[in-house]
Amino acid sequence: MATIDLTEADFAPTIETNDIVLVDFWASWCGPCRRFAPTYEAASGKHPDVVFAKVDTEAEQRLSAAAGISSIPTLMAFRDGVLVFSQPGALPSTGLEQVITAVKDLDMAAVHAQLTTQRPQA
Repeated sequence: MATIDLTEADFAPTIETNDIVLVDFWASWCGPCRRFAPTYEAASGKHPDVVFAKVDTEAEQRLSAAAGISSIPTLMAFRDGVLVFSQPGALPSTGLEQVITAVKDLDMAAVHAQLTTQRPQA
């Protein structure tokens, strides 16, 4: 599966309607971003069950600000609509595979239970 480009308009619907979504926040002028791109693209071909998305931080400045992006590249992983991983810096292919495996192996019932206990009671 090829990577998809996300905008402010389709970011939330993409996160909410797919089981696992990885998002690479990047910019064309960023050397580490350009070096990470082939690794990210190659991983997308190995994991057809995962949505691999990219956000151009220059074109989508409001979205990048809302996501708290302060360094690029930044990789975020969402599972069942929940942010479960966020880390700046380009990952080597082995590191990216470890993140993907960890996200796939998460016990989401436990994650949701933990989120419920962390929410303030009204």
